[in-house]
Amino acid sequence: MKVTGFTFVRNAVNFDYPVTEAIRSVLPVCDEFIVAAGNSDDNTRELISSVDPAKVRIIDTNWDEDLREGGSVLAAETNKALEAVHDSTWAFYIQADEVVHEKYLPVIQAGMERWKDDQRVEGLLFSYLHFFGSYDYIAGSRDWYRNEVRIIRKKPGISSYKDAQGFRMNGRKLNVKPLDAWMYHYGWVKPPVSQQAKQRSFHKLWHDDEWVKRNVPSVPEFDYNIPGSLKKFTGSHPQVMKERISLKNWEFHPDPFKNKLPPGKKILQAIENLTGWRMGEYKNYRLI
Repeated sequence: MKVTGFTFVRNAVNFDYPVTEAIRSVLPVCDEFIVAAGNSDDNTRELISSVDPAKVRIIDTNWDEDLREGGSVLAAETNKALEAVHDSTWAFYIQADEVVHEKYLPVIQAGMERWKDDQRVEGLLFSYLHFFGSYDYIAGSRDWYRNEVRIIRKKPGISSYKDAQGFRMNGRKLNVKPLDAWMYHYGWVKPPVSQQAKQRSFHKLWHDDEWVKRNVPSVPEFDYNIPGSLKKFTGSHPQVMKERISLKNWEFHPDPFKNKLPPGKKILQAIENLTGWRMGEYKNYRLI
């Protein structure tokens, strides 16, 4: 069984992405790792090249600035990395703001071994923890996806879908098996200045300049006190994140009035908390 990890990234330094931590977190279960390194305005490429030159291979890419609908350029960049994966049983996808805790690596390895010869299984499904505001809080509302496919079988027809959140096989959902493993998503944990800069840049991948001008406030810092449902995180972070957290964590005190869910979502959240059922949940996969 051969496993190849893959990801894409651009301007990881400017936008404070934990991309080296992301790569290092899955390297122990990968035979090699491919990074589609976009045309950055910082030293992202040099940062990646320092991770593990023996296992990490960099592909230089140029982002298509004209792809400004639905985040499709993100899928395009993901597919560039995926296309460079050859002769592998599994392709392990991780985004530049996602990290796997080392305690789940044996589970992941066992899952790949268990299903490697079952061609019905086209992918393996992870659960998600979405950190928000600081490393001390996780988002717990229905606005955040609970699961997504991150390990896929390397076969023709499977490609990144829409804004690169998941994958499809010639347009249909993948048939997958769930893993008892969690992906730690840190995309919403950045200093407020960095987060606001990311908002201005990344909304341009979904919308035109006029939309961005109308909808992204021209302020120096991002306001993390938005309607939602936050929970205090009481677990441990991945070992590869320890240094970053010690250097970059900051005080964040959620405002209970601003973070409160609106009435309609509050009812739906209560139903989910009682039953585990998320009404109208979007699932970009099919469990088998």
